[in-house]
Amino acid sequence: MSEQRNAKSSAVQAGAFVKDLLQAYEKMPMGIRRYALTVLAPAVGCFLLFLVGSIFLPLQLLVRVPVFLFGALVLGAAVLYPRLRIEQVRTGLERQLHLFITHMTVLSTTNIDRIEVFRTLAREEEYDELAVEVNRVAQLVDTWNQSLDEACQRRAREVPSKPLGDFLDRLAYSLNAGQDIGDFLLGEQSAMIRKYVTVYESVLGNLEVMKDLYVSMILSMTFGIVNAIVLPILTGTDATVTISAVIVLFVFVQLGFFYVIRTMAPYDPLWYQQEEYRTKADRQIDMTLYGAFVVSMLLIGLIAGGWLGWFGLGFGQFILDVPIPILLAAPLTPLAVPGLVARRHENRIKERDEEYPGFIRALGASETAKQSTTTEVLQTLREKDFGILTTDIERLYTRLRMRIEPERAWFYFTAESSSFLIQKFSEMYLMGRQMGGEPKQLGELISRNMSQVNQLRRQRKQATVTLIGVLYGITASASFAFFIGLGVVEVLAKLSTQMNVGQLDFGTFIYASAYNIPLIEYLLTLIILFNALLSSLMIRQVDGGHNVNAYLHFVLLTWIGCVLAVATTHLTEALISV
Repeated sequence: MSEQRNAKSSAVQAGAFVKDLLQAYEKMPMGIRRYALTVLAPAVGCFLLFLVGSIFLPLQLLVRVPVFLFGALVLGAAVLYPRLRIEQVRTGLERQLHLFITHMTVLSTTNIDRIEVFRTLAREEEYDELAVEVNRVAQLVDTWNQSLDEACQRRAREVPSKPLGDFLDRLAYSLNAGQDIGDFLLGEQSAMIRKYVTVYESVLGNLEVMKDLYVSMILSMTFGIVNAIVLPILTGTDATVTISAVIVLFVFVQLGFFYVIRTMAPYDPLWYQQEEYRTKADRQIDMTLYGAFVVSMLLIGLIAGGWLGWFGLGFGQFILDVPIPILLAAPLTPLAVPGLVARRHENRIKERDEEYPGFIRALGASETAKQSTTTEVLQTLREKDFGILTTDIERLYTRLRMRIEPERAWFYFTAESSSFLIQKFSEMYLMGRQMGGEPKQLGELISRNMSQVNQLRRQRKQATVTLIGVLYGITASASFAFFIGLGVVEVLAKLSTQMNVGQLDFGTFIYASAYNIPLIEYLLTLIILFNALLSSLMIRQVDGGHNVNAYLHFVLLTWIGCVLAVATTHLTEALISV
């Protein structure tokens, strides 16, 4: 009975998946017939081509499998793309939903009409898909003369995001019942925060599960690569082809995990990045980044010149004596400098984020109590200690005293803080104040939301530290395993050439000719570089920091792998020779 229930449940799930896939095809901007002719048909042809090649070409099994999998990947991507596109839209709707509802709540407490709340949010391009969806609601009201509750209810049935659909449905019911939109949204805040916390923590828990699964898969692939290194010396197959095929499979596995982690990681950026005003932090990162690239190119040219003998035999011989892993890692070292600079600025941004809730709460309460302008309140408030944020508050007060427009003064304040949250919440506060909102209510609302986000970020930091430790450990263990296998093979190959093969009949079970040791060493070093690259990008996705911050981890992971590779090779030679 249990097997029948499981089979029935699987059939129901498969039917639901097919139904969702067909609905995704119907929502494609391109017609189904055109998509089938321009995308699906070439994908099927590509799959058949790779399938025939994997069956009839004279390839080894370890090569046939990656060839077949590549063709299957192309076909699967073409078939599932409409569903993946819907998932991307859903992710775009949900990743800033908490900020969107907070922004809507701030606007609803002002003196503007409720439909104007939707029009204002539709002009906020930073909300991406949410802005598009809100604009559709506003168009239903303005163009088709529907009531706001009818427009919200209609869009609630169409949006691919269940949380947004439930929110619009509740909003439509409350508006239809005559409740004020401000009262409804203020009541929604606590429920929204609880749901956001639950979702955030569940995502962090899923990342922990993915981390464990990633460790298992990478260790399995490492074992496969080691087998691909060692077995050809006993079977006589081409070691280069075998190792290359397993490395390709290793790359596919890592790319798959990177995509999953990128999709699962919560959208909570730390930096406020804009092109209009280049801050001191932006200029420092750009200068060090350009300088690092120049130095790296010079090192590459120096190594290439020494390899080709352009700088004399002495220097050329020195370059040839340096192990290949060290030669590949050395030119990348300058890239760690911009990573260190970005890391230092990120720590300062985190300190500002911790101080901001207290500042905005005090600002709102003081403005309400004194019934005065922001400039007059800041004159006394700037004397209080808000840590690293005190300097930015002083600059904001100075600009307001110089009669700079409030929008411009607050823009410089948020830009120089370089904080995404400070930019969003400051914009909400300023807009709410200009539209007649109560400062104390705005300050408490924003402070409560940002304090909750800061608390969640502390949990995210712990998850990031754990992930960093795992990725560094995997890099070290994989490099050790790769090169200890290569070291054993290299020693056995040397022994086979030194022994009298005719007397011992040694060549019947050791095939030293199957190996091109320098080429295999180069391939293994490339996989270390690729692993370091994807691992650093995973860390960047999980911690939400600056893109340049990944360079530091890339350099460190590369050096760990390359140094262990060289040390393992020498250690193997020393132990076996003894």
